[in-house]
Amino acid sequence: MQQNQHAADRLCQAIAQRAAPVCVGIDPVVERLPDSLQPGDATIASAVDAIGSFSRHVLNTVAPHVPCVKFQSACFERYGSSGVHMLELLVSEAQQQDLIIILDGKRGDIGVSADHYAAAVFGPRPDKAGPAHPDWVTVNGYFGKDGICPFLQPGCGVFVMVRTSNPGGDQLQQLQLADGSTLAQQVARMVADIGSQSVGEFGYSALGAVVGATKSEDATKLREIMPQQIFLVPGFGAQGGTVDDVRCCFDGKGLGAIVTASRSVIYAFDDDSTIWVKAIGEAAEQFADEVGHAAGLR
Repeated sequence: MQQNQHAADRLCQAIAQRAAPVCVGIDPVVERLPDSLQPGDATIASAVDAIGSFSRHVLNTVAPHVPCVKFQSACFERYGSSGVHMLELLVSEAQQQDLIIILDGKRGDIGVSADHYAAAVFGPRPDKAGPAHPDWVTVNGYFGKDGICPFLQPGCGVFVMVRTSNPGGDQLQQLQLADGSTLAQQVARMVADIGSQSVGEFGYSALGAVVGATKSEDATKLREIMPQQIFLVPGFGAQGGTVDDVRCCFDGKGLGAIVTASRSVIYAFDDDSTIWVKAIGEAAEQFADEVGHAAGLR
């Protein structure tokens, strides 16, 4: 797949090829790594090597089953420049495996700062030996269009936080406005309006929306507001989201959403398991099959 192609078209094609609208989150935490990968000392270098090795195993194991991976940037940024460098290497390796890549960085700012953040994620790579950039990035939409539009660059995709899966999000996102709608619904209207200018051949925009799997009642209404947005759907598996919760996110062709799972896949092994790679592969295969059937692609 070519990165100069429309981002939503690339994602839809990858989903159709795997018959699985799913994404595995790469969220490496040292304390949860298998015993065989635990760092031998407490240095940053050892921690980065450990999460890098684990992430590579995950990429190689899930690539046959899923079209997309999502890197949690915070898991790498906490280790400073060496962690960011490892993230860049892993993004390049995922790209070589023809995986769609989402950077879960939840960027958010305005003006020149937003331009800098967008350049950091999607900026040109004049040096062919330099790092690849992801296909999509997550963005906090509560700065309005000023914080979104700098990321809408040719061939690149953006997922805006609209209705998140965490319980604490209800306090703001469910606030009722004067017209009776919620704050999340108003953000959805903004996303639909901005995204209408960047719709691809599959009928979906390069501007998508994060809609949590644990908010299925809201997802139905949000789909009415955002018919051209691909939903990135977190909260499946470990956070309690089920196939029944995500069915409403898909269109009649099984497209329109990509369900993401992290802990339930990458930590599917027992603490003392010696076949942890196999356990991750089986979890990824089951995840893809379960959601693929729910979407009607299998």
